[in-house]
Amino acid sequence: MEKKQYQLGDVVQMKKPHPCGTNEMEIIRMGMDIRIKCVGCKHSVLVPRSKFESKLKKVLRSAAPAEDSAAMDEGEA
Repeated sequence: MEKKQYQLGDVVQMKKPHPCGTNEMEIIRMGMDIRIKCVGCKHSVLVPRSKFESKLKKVLRSAAPAEDSAAMDEGEA
């Protein structure tokens, strides 16, 4: 099974919905623990990385791709 790729700023779908009714969460901090913020009610939760990876269903919207920032850097030179 392939590991899901996620990064800071991604909006992800979790297996279980948040009590407010939405299951879309935005990743706002990454480290040993991952802080996710509910898109619906803006409540944030700190989750251990291992638990986050097991509860993650899929990435809905990815943050800005790295290729765009590299292209912008070349234009400034």
